[in-house]
Amino acid sequence: MTLVEVTYELQSPLSDDQLRQLAAFSNTYGLRRFRLDDSKKQLSFEYDASRLRETQVTHALGQAKIAVARRLN
Repeated sequence: MTLVEVTYELQSPLSDDQLRQLAAFSNTYGLRRFRLDDSKKQLSFEYDASRLRETQVTHALGQAKIAVARRLN
């Protein structure tokens, strides 16, 4: 298992619908957890890189219509 954490700066706070979609994404095999910091407008994902790729994480963000300003790490 290769754990990776990626953090994104969000363009705006998340809506309730976006949070629900993230909760559904959390059932994805390989995703260990996600953490939202509303005060900094940051969203972090910890995932198993041997099972999930970062492109799949960014695809899920797009599906949830979550606008990302930039990747922080």
